[in-house]
Amino acid sequence: MSQQEDIKLLRINYLRGPNTWTYRAVLEVWLDLGGLEDFPSNLLPGFNDRLVGLLPALLEHHCGVGERGGFLQRLHEGTWMGHVLEHVVIELLNLADMPTGFGQTRSTSRRGIYRMVFRARDEQVARTALAEGHHLLMAAINNQPYGPADVQAAAQKIKSKVDDCYLGPSTASIVAAATDRRIPHIRLNDGNLVQLGYGASQRRIWTAETDLTSAIAEGIAHDKDLTKSLLATCGIPVPEGQIVNSAEEAWEAAEDIGLPVVVKPSDGNHGRGVSLDLKTREEVEAAFRVAQPHGSDVMVERFVRGHEHRLLVVGGRVVAAARGETATVTGDGTSTVVQLIDAQLNTDPRRGLEEDFPLSRIDTNVDEAIVLDLQRQGLSPDAVPAAGREVLIQRNGNVAIDCTDQVHPEVDYIVSLAARVVGLDIAGVDVVAQDISRPLHLQGGAIVEVNAGPGLLMHLKPAEGSPRPVGRAICDHLFPDTPDHPNNDGRIPIVGIAGSQGTHRVASLVAWLLHLSGRHTGLASRDGLFLDQRCVDPTDCSHWEAGQRLLINRAVQAAVFENGADTILRSGLAYDRCQVGVVTDLDGAADLAEFDITEDEQMFRVMRSQVDVVLPGGAAVLNAAHARVVDMEALCDGEVIFYSTDPKAAAVVAHCARGGRALYVRQDQVVLATGNTEAFLPGLGKLSAWRARRDLSEDALLAAVGAAWALGIPLNLIGAGMEAFESSEKTAGSAA
Repeated sequence: MSQQEDIKLLRINYLRGPNTWTYRAVLEVWLDLGGLEDFPSNLLPGFNDRLVGLLPALLEHHCGVGERGGFLQRLHEGTWMGHVLEHVVIELLNLADMPTGFGQTRSTSRRGIYRMVFRARDEQVARTALAEGHHLLMAAINNQPYGPADVQAAAQKIKSKVDDCYLGPSTASIVAAATDRRIPHIRLNDGNLVQLGYGASQRRIWTAETDLTSAIAEGIAHDKDLTKSLLATCGIPVPEGQIVNSAEEAWEAAEDIGLPVVVKPSDGNHGRGVSLDLKTREEVEAAFRVAQPHGSDVMVERFVRGHEHRLLVVGGRVVAAARGETATVTGDGTSTVVQLIDAQLNTDPRRGLEEDFPLSRIDTNVDEAIVLDLQRQGLSPDAVPAAGREVLIQRNGNVAIDCTDQVHPEVDYIVSLAARVVGLDIAGVDVVAQDISRPLHLQGGAIVEVNAGPGLLMHLKPAEGSPRPVGRAICDHLFPDTPDHPNNDGRIPIVGIAGSQGTHRVASLVAWLLHLSGRHTGLASRDGLFLDQRCVDPTDCSHWEAGQRLLINRAVQAAVFENGADTILRSGLAYDRCQVGVVTDLDGAADLAEFDITEDEQMFRVMRSQVDVVLPGGAAVLNAAHARVVDMEALCDGEVIFYSTDPKAAAVVAHCARGGRALYVRQDQVVLATGNTEAFLPGLGKLSAWRARRDLSEDALLAAVGAAWALGIPLNLIGAGMEAFESSEKTAGSAA
């Protein structure tokens, strides 16, 4: 069979928010199969066997069949290459430890052109997976050299991109806990700065630091001598110590304190430059030279015998604890110390160079404290210990054994007090004790450090013991449930308005009413970007980027978004869920040919995105005059409010008969109906007079009133606000 031409990737678009495919971010790819349109999988000799040979786990893909082996069934029956590429990419992501369970492929109106999407938490990772999957697929199609090693290299390339682009494990655990609580998040940079919640209800985290973490407290924790002084003043046991400026002073301090001692940087971290149990002048002076490069000052302090422990304090309470262990090797009479380390310690699967390993690889070339400990044993990295001789390699830095359930209540109290004394809301407190299940004063234990921004990995993936839900503890600390906020999800009232007819006017009206209700309101529409009625950007802002500007703004207490079909198709909605979603119509298909939308009926799938994201406690406000808009009622997780200029519209009548809410026009006034109960909107006069002063349709007025009603704005304020509203080129709305 002749070689097939490459599948062409015509367009790649990252949909960041809820879209026509799913609630989550996806990479959408437009494919041209070319000649492969005539060759589904069952017509390519040997293709299926080659593909499954490269990716045997495709057996686990259910596909549309809904059971294990479903995708393989589709392969043997015959499926097109766009669909196959979808599954290849998903499997490569699985192999790269970035599993995704969502993907779809759909044909378009043009022969051989398909749209394929797959779930993607990061755009660059998704693009890398697509490129690698495309390469693998074409090699399998054309029977080109490509083997298991190539698959492994492709997965590793994707994994490297994940490591470069995705959140670190500590931050990711907090974000995952927030997601479990339905708290939205926005990544604010390429690193680990993340916003949880929206607008004025947000909180920010940077790894295990939060916007509640005091800069003063961080400064105190950074100064280990000052920290110990403050702790000692409050009666917390700490080892006495001194700051020294030279090796000679270090020995003098050691003599004053009493041997053995510890020499360490005064403001270091991760155990770098720390030497323990020093008993001679030579050891102390050598340890000074090891510690000096790792901090601004060097500290000598009393050596406390016992095991190293790290206790995590969140919001004033201990939520996790881990114990350290020494690292040793046993000589065999032929291997050097370095070779023994590589064979006996670095082969431990818990050790690695990346931050998602609970234990670090040991390298004598970069850890001078190890070399110093070897010298104290009469050895060097290249020495060959006698067979059976146990050699101490590392005294500290191996804290990864969970001991949370063993912490004595008095230790819990002392450690929590230490965090409060320093002023940290989240702290990693280092404790040395023989037995963490006994009070410190009974065993000569002490607190040796209080650290800001502690790592969480030792608690999330301990080398031994049970993982601890520390991400959830931090999330609960930032968003506590209180009587005033029993389900604190970090959200603000969000109103999304979808359609093509007067949606910018509806958005302005809703923003005006929210403003009058006392909320600092943001508005993103084709008229511009507005903050509390002030225009900050006069360009068309009915797009994802402008919407994010509102959600990031700490001053914004409520936000209104105009969402045209183009916005939903090109980037997705700017928010994950909303309190109120308005759909005015399904028109506008004529302008969407680039998205392969040519008929109004196709608009249903686009505009339903706005209804899909309404929160269970929210409401969809739907135009009862459009039958297909009415059909969206079944898609809403919350309440539905219908509006129509015709009080006898079938959807309105049926909805009210079921006890639902609706609004319509009667006697030239707005009527609000709940079941069989009707009331005129107070404060607003005759609509004909109102419209004579404003270029606004009755439909736009009803949609805005319905949204305000759904938000719980008092009816008299809605009526008075509508009466006072005047559209303006400079503001989102103003009093007449």
